[in-house]
Amino acid sequence: MAKEDTLVVHELYTSIQGESSFAGLPCTFIRLTGCNLRCVWCDTQQAFRGGTRRARRDVLDEALATKIPLVELTGGEPLLQPGALPLLRELCDAGRTVLLETSGERDISGVDPRVHRIVDLKAPGSGESHRIRWENLALLTPRDELKLVLASRADYEWARDVIRRESLAERCGGVLVSCVFGGPSARDVVAWLLEDALPARFQLQLHKLIWGAETTGV
Repeated sequence: MAKEDTLVVHELYTSIQGESSFAGLPCTFIRLTGCNLRCVWCDTQQAFRGGTRRARRDVLDEALATKIPLVELTGGEPLLQPGALPLLRELCDAGRTVLLETSGERDISGVDPRVHRIVDLKAPGSGESHRIRWENLALLTPRDELKLVLASRADYEWARDVIRRESLAERCGGVLVSCVFGGPSARDVVAWLLEDALPARFQLQLHKLIWGAETTGV
C-alpha cells in the first residue's frame, strides 16, 4: 500500500469548532499524529507520537459517517503525511466544508483550492518563528485565514508590525489573533488591538472555555 493511501491518526471525533471564523459550528476533527515543530506553548503535545495507521478510505468513511458538514484536518502537522492532500480533496469531493489547520512551516501550494487553509504565523514567543515559510503568504486567498498566537506584549508588537508590513488583512479572508493560556490577558490583547486599530479578529478557544484547558478530544 502506497504511503498516500494510509494515515497515522491520533484521534477522530466530533465537537464544536473552537477557533477561526467557523467558531461555534459543529465539526468533525481528524487529528493526525506527528509534528516537526516544538512550540513552547503547544497544547497538543499528545499528538507528537503514537496514533494508529489506517487506510485513508477508512478515515474518509468514518468522517463522512458523522453527517456533519464541517470537517477539519489538524495535528500535529497534517501536511507531514503524504495522505493528507488526497484526503482533503476527497472530503471536498464529498461536499464537505473542509478546514486545514497548519503550522505555516509546510508548503501549502498542493492543498486543494476548495479547502479553507488556517495558517499559523509563529510569533517569537513560540520559539519557532524562524521556521515560518514566508512564501506561503503569496499563496493565500480569500478562503484562507492566518492565525497568530501571542505569548507576550513583544509577540503582539511583532504581530502588529507583520500584519501591517505584509498587508495580511488584504491577502486572506481574515487575520486571527489569540493569546496563550497563562500569557497576556484577553482584556489586554483586545485593548492593544483597539489602540492600534489593527485589522484582525480576536478569538478565544471556545473548547477550552467549555471543557477546560487540559481536556483533549473535544
